[in-house]
Amino acid sequence: MKIALGSDHGGYALKCDIIQLLEKLGYEYEDFGCYSTDSCDYPIFGEAAARAVAEGKCDRGIVICTTGIGISIAANKVKGIRCAHCADSLEAEMTRRHNDANMMAIGAGFTGRNMAERMVEVFLTTEFEGGRHARRVAQLDAIQG
Repeated sequence: MKIALGSDHGGYALKCDIIQLLEKLGYEYEDFGCYSTDSCDYPIFGEAAARAVAEGKCDRGIVICTTGIGISIAANKVKGIRCAHCADSLEAEMTRRHNDANMMAIGAGFTGRNMAERMVEVFLTTEFEGGRHARRVAQLDAIQG
């Protein structure tokens, strides 16, 4: 499984921690930026990571900004993306089980390293339940802007 990563300057440090975790767990990843703590604009990096997932270049994505909100909005603008803003590991689990989320957004200003690492592990290992949830995910995918 290959993971698309994206962050702004507010999420850069946590993204670096997540990269270490992905390497430790043996996941492939592609980092779509940013690459420092210099001020930058989250939509650029949220969109880049989301496009990689939507186009099938990566299987799932994780995006990070200070709140996780703005970058999740940016990712969700890309057709085919279901990016869930998660604050704990139960949300990360349930968005995979019930929503088949293909991306997760994390708020680095609110989520510590230990929780973020647990969220990433859960998000990457939890399978979609299907069943009644598949109908709902199909309805989500059918919504057009």
